[in-house]
Amino acid sequence: MGDPVPPPFGPEVLPGRHPRAPRQAKTWDKARRLSRLVHELEARRSTTAQLAQRFGVGQRSIQRDIEALREMGHDVVEHRNKEYSIPRSGTLLRPAEALAAYAAIRLAHHHSPALNSHYRQALQSISLTLPERIRHTLNASVRDNGATPFVERQMEQVAAAWMDQRVLSFDYRRPNGTLETGNELCVYFIEISRTNLAPYVIGLERRHRGKVRTFKLSRMHNLCLLPDTYEPDPEFEPRDFLSDAWGVIGGEATVAVTVRFAPEAAYRVLEGGFPNATLIRQDGHVDMEFRAGTDATGLPRELLPFLLSWGPRAEVLSPPDVREAWLSELREALRRYDRPGGGEIE
Repeated sequence: MGDPVPPPFGPEVLPGRHPRAPRQAKTWDKARRLSRLVHELEARRSTTAQLAQRFGVGQRSIQRDIEALREMGHDVVEHRNKEYSIPRSGTLLRPAEALAAYAAIRLAHHHSPALNSHYRQALQSISLTLPERIRHTLNASVRDNGATPFVERQMEQVAAAWMDQRVLSFDYRRPNGTLETGNELCVYFIEISRTNLAPYVIGLERRHRGKVRTFKLSRMHNLCLLPDTYEPDPEFEPRDFLSDAWGVIGGEATVAVTVRFAPEAAYRVLEGGFPNATLIRQDGHVDMEFRAGTDATGLPRELLPFLLSWGPRAEVLSPPDVREAWLSELREALRRYDRPGGGEIE
């Protein structure tokens, strides 16, 4: 028989050491929670109820923790709506945080040209928090991928609108080529799509539809800051809005797509890492359900390229309209290229 497995989340026991006594373990857990609580309150405002849910303790424990942090000298600020925060001082990022942020921005810099100069400047700023020998190596790895001043200017105007709570006027080139003029947007959020690493702007479009919409930055034209200001919607929650988004298409309309993966693809699927994915069955084949936001036609446009990327190793089982859209793409590829010599049909 193997060694007994320790209970999950129990106190760590290193080889050659005795388990901590219950009181010592409790003290250790609280010290670790206080350290994490500082990070949480430096990162964002939160209520005691939200913090209690994140840490898996009662609200009274969080209230005592806040008092303990104040006694330790931390400037815990109480805001309206019973939210708390700690102003962050000194270096903006700790070393591990700086490296993680650097890696994420470097990924966007290499694979999405939209904001190259902004990405480079951000990388240089983050590298200043790291030792010179590391900073030199990191910055030497960043290449100039060419300027895209149009989108970079757009981002500057969107950022100004968001920071100053100014209404942003613009025209929008829809995917079908139609120009939608006179949009007026209250910016709520900026999201980088996980599918193409392009920036998208999310906010309340107050003229045409009066609802929260998503706009691709590169399709926004003639941007202009209006003198009108707006108050952010306290009910808007980016995690809820994007909860079923495969890329950036989120909101209310979503669809569950069932996909069967062939045995030779099973190990890759089971490695996980896919958003909004649920394992249904595993019997050589792997059946997965993916939830994704839909466009105006009711199809999960952002999910389809992912499904097609598996080629013959994935089959869309349901719903019927998504299966037909997937098959239609495969049939069109076959029609165009399945003949001697290749090349597209004239």
